[in-house]
Amino acid sequence: MTDTTRDIRELPIETPERDLEDLRARLAATRLPEPETVPRSGRGPQRWAQGVPLADLTELIAYWRTGYEWRAFEARLHAIGQLVTRIDGLDIAFLHRRSSRPDAAPLVMTHGWPGSIAEFVDVIDALAEPADPNAPAFHVVAPSLPGFGFSGKPAGTGWGIEKIAAVWVELMERLGYRRFLAHGGDWGGVITTVLGGRFPQQVIGIHTLVAQPPPGLSTEPLTPGERAMVERSQTFWARRAAYAKVQASSPQTIGYSLVDSPAGLLAWILEKFAAWTDTWDSPFETISRDRLLDNVTLYWLTRSGASSARIYAESHDSLDPALRVDVPTAVTTCPHDIETWPRPWAQERFRDIVRWHEPESGGHFPSLETPEAFIEDVRAGLAAVSR
Repeated sequence: MTDTTRDIRELPIETPERDLEDLRARLAATRLPEPETVPRSGRGPQRWAQGVPLADLTELIAYWRTGYEWRAFEARLHAIGQLVTRIDGLDIAFLHRRSSRPDAAPLVMTHGWPGSIAEFVDVIDALAEPADPNAPAFHVVAPSLPGFGFSGKPAGTGWGIEKIAAVWVELMERLGYRRFLAHGGDWGGVITTVLGGRFPQQVIGIHTLVAQPPPGLSTEPLTPGERAMVERSQTFWARRAAYAKVQASSPQTIGYSLVDSPAGLLAWILEKFAAWTDTWDSPFETISRDRLLDNVTLYWLTRSGASSARIYAESHDSLDPALRVDVPTAVTTCPHDIETWPRPWAQERFRDIVRWHEPESGGHFPSLETPEAFIEDVRAGLAAVSR
């Protein structure tokens, strides 16, 4: 891995006011389609049968334009500590929250799509400085994936999950963390799997929200409940993953809309939050409008609609079937996540599962949906792999 510099520097975030004015002007000029043709009365998931309901998007666009405050999120990132370093020719931006505890362990936390570092801003402080002195503490590093947020946009191919995992190892080494823990969900969970499988000398153990098994396993030895888990996951990828196919095959094409239209970007991301959270009528039952808009605005201001979509072109279905993870592993499988694989299948890849947790509720974004439960789960999982 070639590096032009190993310097780590602060990354001030000072969005020009003209960019925010442009966003508000574009929102004011939004052209909307006619309403969906499914029944629109009452509440419930049937309202979303054709995608984001017009009434919901109209209301959220108005709030984004007149009520939302990006500067508050900027201030939060500054308070945590936003840094950047250049690895293999690309700027990697990351949050770094060091703990004051002498026994704190280094932890790299990796987000996915359509998330960002916004997934972690409400949990980083508690993980670094727990109120309970007996709870584990961590030096938390939360990088933005290449092409996401304030990280650089790759100018060529090759930035898939294997390379990103290697870059994370280099990043942690530069910070002085030669041995570390890893957590991730969505793409972050896949990258965390690669970290555990490829870098056992550096990775103490992992906690993942998605434990993808190797392909070709039989359902015969599974219980009825475990078979239902497999069926849900397979149904998702067969019938509800058109977004992944589009972004894998045509990230540039969808990117024009995502970079040019804030309403289009909002709808594209909001639909996933609505479908993937453990909610009934709206994702805002568990996630605040402001935090979701922090996430979407980060995509908008950094023009990362196309560059973030390219992780699908680079890595969709690319997890090595032969990869095995021998470092201690903790797995959390939320019941409303998009992938829920049974433990007997997961154990075919993760060969030292020391904690398996199936909470009664929760979806794809537990750090945003149930942050307190997420914090306790991460602590318990990483304590188990560290023994």
